[in-house]
Parts: sequence; structure tokens; C-alpha cells
Amino acid sequence: MIGIESVKKFELELANYYNSPFCVATDSCTHAVELCLRYLKPRHIIKIPARTYISIPFTLMKCNLNWQFTDKQWEEYYGLESTPIIDGAVNFKRNSYLAGSYMCLSFQFKKMLNLGRGGAILCPTKDDYDVLKRMSYDGRTDGMPWKQQNIKHMGYHYYMTPETAHLGLVKIKTANPNKHWTSNDYPYLPDMDVFK
Repeated sequence: MIGIESVKKFELELANYYNSPFCVATDSCTHAVELCLRYLKPRHIIKIPARTYISIPFTLMKCNLNWQFTDKQWEEYYGLESTPIIDGAVNFKRNSYLAGSYMCLSFQFKKMLNLGRGGAILCPTKDDYDVLKRMSYDGRTDGMPWKQQNIKHMGYHYYMTPETAHLGLVKIKTANPNKHWTSNDYPYLPDMDVFK
């Protein structure tokens, strides 16, 4: 039967695959990055590569954060400089979690683990997991009827569905980790009118 247990099993499978202490499944990598930004509340200027997916600068704008582009080249993943957040949307490599980071993953239809949609946050502690899990789930604790809960913190509707998690459990065993992504796979975003 497909239910909330599918999500928990998929989170454990991902944590084991990447060798991460904990994993929070989300509906997309973009929302995973947003949850980390809202959770960590960075105060310094965040630097991101000029060649990345367009939703990352849009998310920084949406969160009203100070940020700027850099010409940094990257392979497989990159850090949002001045934060412990890693954009690992194109990283599907065993044991590749960076200790102490909040590594955000994507399972969009072009990725190596293709679930159509979905993402995750690899995180370092149980406290991080608990808070980010509630944040992704409308502030709720999963496994308990929400009408019995006293929601204490702002939440977002960014959770992974049990159906997507179930598909992930099936596909993770046969997904092909051999595609190699770099910054050169992305356009130069500062040239776009939206960022001028």
C-alpha cells in the first residue's frame, strides 16, 4: 500500500545512497533550496554561479535576500556561497553528501533519478530534519491528523507525495548515475533581461 511510509522509506534510501545523516523529501529542488534559505536565514551576500538553473536566483529574489552572480565554474554541484546550502540538483553519485551541508537534490524528468517531479534536502542533524520536515509539510507533523495539532511555525506546501516516493523506491535501484553535468550545461543568466 502506498502511503506516508513510502515517503519515510524513500528518505532513508536517499540518506543511505548519499551517505547523509538525514533526508527530507520535497516536491522540487527549488523548494528544497527555499526551505533551507528560510530555515537558515542567511544575512551575508549570497553568491551563485552565473550559469545555473533560473529558479535559484528567482528564489533568492522571492526571499528578499542579498545576492549576486559570480563566474565560478562547477561540476555536479555548487555551494550558495556564504551558506552551507549546496545545489546538488544534478548530483546523483553514491556517498557524495558533504558533511554539515544542506544538499538539495532534484528528481525532475531530465535528471538521472527521473521521477517527473520531486526533490530532497540532505541534512546533518535530527533537529534539522524535524524542522525542515514540518516546514515542507505546511508546518504539520506527519503521521498525525492535523486537526489534532497546534501548528507553531510557518509551513509551506512543498512535501513529496507518497506516489512520487514510491516511484523513487522502485527507480533508485536502476537509475543511471553516469551523466556528468557542469556549469557549461546552463546559459549565462546575467545576459537575460530579467536580471538587468
